[in-house]
Amino acid sequence: MLKSKSKIAVQVTQGGHGADDAIVLGESVLKHHKIPSGTPIALRFGSYRTAVRVVSGGKGDTMRLPSALARSLGIHGAVSLRLHFRPSTQTLSLGPLIGVLVSRDYPQQPDRPFGSITMFCRELVDACAAQGAHVYFFTPEAAGPGPRIDGWVHGDGGWRKASLPVPDVVNNRLTARKLENRPSVQQLFREAKSRYGTQVFNEKFLDKHEVFDALGKDPSLGKYLPESRLLKSFADLKTVSSRHATVFLKPVRGSLGKGIIKASRMEGEGILATYTAPTGIRRQAYPTLAKFYGSLGGKMKTVRYQLQQGLTLIDIGKRPVDFRALVQRSGTGAWIVTSVVARTAGSNHFVSNLARGGTLSRVKEAVGRSSLAPGYKAGASAKLEKAALDIAKGIEERIPAHFGELGIDLAMDTGGRVWLLEVNSKPSKNDNTPLEGGKIRPSVRNMIQYARYLAGFQ
Repeated sequence: MLKSKSKIAVQVTQGGHGADDAIVLGESVLKHHKIPSGTPIALRFGSYRTAVRVVSGGKGDTMRLPSALARSLGIHGAVSLRLHFRPSTQTLSLGPLIGVLVSRDYPQQPDRPFGSITMFCRELVDACAAQGAHVYFFTPEAAGPGPRIDGWVHGDGGWRKASLPVPDVVNNRLTARKLENRPSVQQLFREAKSRYGTQVFNEKFLDKHEVFDALGKDPSLGKYLPESRLLKSFADLKTVSSRHATVFLKPVRGSLGKGIIKASRMEGEGILATYTAPTGIRRQAYPTLAKFYGSLGGKMKTVRYQLQQGLTLIDIGKRPVDFRALVQRSGTGAWIVTSVVARTAGSNHFVSNLARGGTLSRVKEAVGRSSLAPGYKAGASAKLEKAALDIAKGIEERIPAHFGELGIDLAMDTGGRVWLLEVNSKPSKNDNTPLEGGKIRPSVRNMIQYARYLAGFQ
């Protein structure tokens, strides 16, 4: 990585202040970075390249860009950026330029162009301003083969559409597989990587079977994995059910607890199935395991299920408790635990998702009130953090895709053992929010630091 990067205030000068290819840099900046003045050099910003001349601007430590050049860069007002100069190629690089790919926009709502995630997007803008980066937001409709993308930028007090270069880094925040699998989106990822060296992170959804299958090949991670397999036949269900009094059937591509079925053995051969529903839970008794399996016939035509061992989780007043860890890459590329929160299921649910009436609390508070054996309570937080880091590293090593953040759902049994429930490569910006206040959350700050690391602007 290149060293000696610095943040600089960039201003746009309106016409009549010199040539369109001349940028003005303060003398201290020129000296610090050993940038030659008066001779042509290359300017790079994301995928954009052009020849410019650098002119000394006296004692200040700002950069002034002519308005025509600023428009080509996609900059429409004062911003803070980082710069570095590479003498061997005579290239002055500005950045990082970060593109966030979101599912949809609402141009008819200029104050809330991204609906419910507009505040998160604004938080990213503020984090970039603080760290010296430029961010824009775009949708799959804007993904195309060209060297520019129509995106949204924030400045001068509001949101506006602009044409921008392909970014140094793309954070894929698409929330639907259908959008992610569009040929135009996949082509953008391929071309941006190969042609411009763009780094794309959180580039794909994970499904439950893929995660458990990959992690199961690592002996050191086996201790976190409940028995789990893809439900392909009655024999699969019979095998797992013979070993565990309760099993869960989880849609391989499900989210928010939708469609999960809990199957518990009753006296004799009977099975009590409990289904998640928008209003709570629904129960149905079946005389045999075979009858229960037969009831799944219609569902299994459209849904693939991951069959998973039922666990005796800690609870608070008979409401199960699990944990969501947000694990991110830092400004050095290393995995770090940003937050772990406890989630307690709603009174009429067996899943803890907030969308289904679950509540958030701090780990220490939830563990203290829970059914966890007293001797294990003091070390619970450290155990959860270690498990989250181990699992994130396992995903990195065993699944061929680039992830910058992961939501890792963990559980703990009454004997203090930590279990993996699932891994989400598109963690919600509500479900995993650290409970401490503050304008720019650590999760947002970390994302920008990692983008800077990827783009070489530390």
